[in-house]
Amino acid sequence: MEFKELYDRAMSVVNPRKLTDHTEAGFVGAAILSESGNVYLGVNIDSDCSVGFCAEHAAIAAMVTAGENVITKVVAVNADGKILPPCGRCREFMSQLSEKNMEAEVMVNENTILKLKDLLPFDWKAVK
Repeated sequence: MEFKELYDRAMSVVNPRKLTDHTEAGFVGAAILSESGNVYLGVNIDSDCSVGFCAEHAAIAAMVTAGENVITKVVAVNADGKILPPCGRCREFMSQLSEKNMEAEVMVNENTILKLKDLLPFDWKAVK
């Protein structure tokens, strides 16, 4: 699957909305392509007290729920269609699900695709 299709799938779940006076969701959508070729989608949930999570986390949760843990590609987009690189927490989370995920391709902007290992060059798990 090409990144264009993955980008379109991520955009398909973007649906900005206020859930409560203190919580909003859907401002960011993410699509993850698993090793088996399945696509998992997620949106962000933000709350005033920081107990929300990123769209990538939601997509990862769907993937793990389905029994998978190896990522081959990932992209996240905001409501304006801008590609967003994963935050440090998401990068680390992906790296801990499988050693293979360090080879996952991550779209960080419309012209740049990097491997997760290049976004985590000093991985603490590699220190012996």
